[in-house]
Amino acid sequence: MGASQRCRSSINPSSFSSLFFVGTLLFSLMMTAYACPKLCHCTERNGMVVQCTSRNLESIPPNLPKDTVVLLLSSNRIRHVPKGAFADLHRLRELDLSHNALESVEVGAFQGVSEALRTLDLSNNHLSSLPRDTFAKLHARIRLSQNPWHCECSLQETLRELRLDPETVNEVSCFTSEQEEYVGQPVIQVLDSGINFCNFHHKTTDVAMFVAMFCWFSMVTAYIIYYIKHNQEDARRHMEYLKSLPSTSHMSKDYDTVSSVF
Repeated sequence: MGASQRCRSSINPSSFSSLFFVGTLLFSLMMTAYACPKLCHCTERNGMVVQCTSRNLESIPPNLPKDTVVLLLSSNRIRHVPKGAFADLHRLRELDLSHNALESVEVGAFQGVSEALRTLDLSNNHLSSLPRDTFAKLHARIRLSQNPWHCECSLQETLRELRLDPETVNEVSCFTSEQEEYVGQPVIQVLDSGINFCNFHHKTTDVAMFVAMFCWFSMVTAYIIYYIKHNQEDARRHMEYLKSLPSTSHMSKDYDTVSSVF
């Protein structure tokens, strides 16, 4: 028997099928891990650079390559960033979501990328407020300029935890505010002036509680006065009724008269 025949006879068909299946599975996993999302363009630069700019996207693309280091999603129509949107992108260093229609970002949206992320651009969107823990454990330099921010306590608490981009920090302005005099002013300058929106918020809450308690007390007082007046009227009518009844002495005299007749 020749060497080639011995080699062919030593290969088990079932083993070959198993190896083929494992190879196919590994290839599929690799393709899933490195496949470029539809409508995006991907290039390899010590990691994947995923270019999805100006694609009319309305949401974050699913199944992004796990080795993505740069993700460009600017100039789309994305309105919301859900929790865990980038959870598998542990190597992500740059994320651009500028010039979208963002109105909300959930707490945990950047979970999984907090350690590696260095640049986050949320400028030129429709954001007016953010939950305090939106950027928890995030060390990235963040751009928040050109958004219609509402300057109040929660925004103040959020900004305390961030590293704002120094080039655009003065473009983070109060579009609306708890106090009208700060509308149009840079948020950082307002906070540096010593204003504390949280104190103002507490005072406003205290005033609201005082007004509510005053209204409740007034209602209780009015009810008590009404109750007393109503009872007084009932008592007066009852007394008038008793006075209208024949007296006991008069009834006694009438009884004696009747008795004498008989």
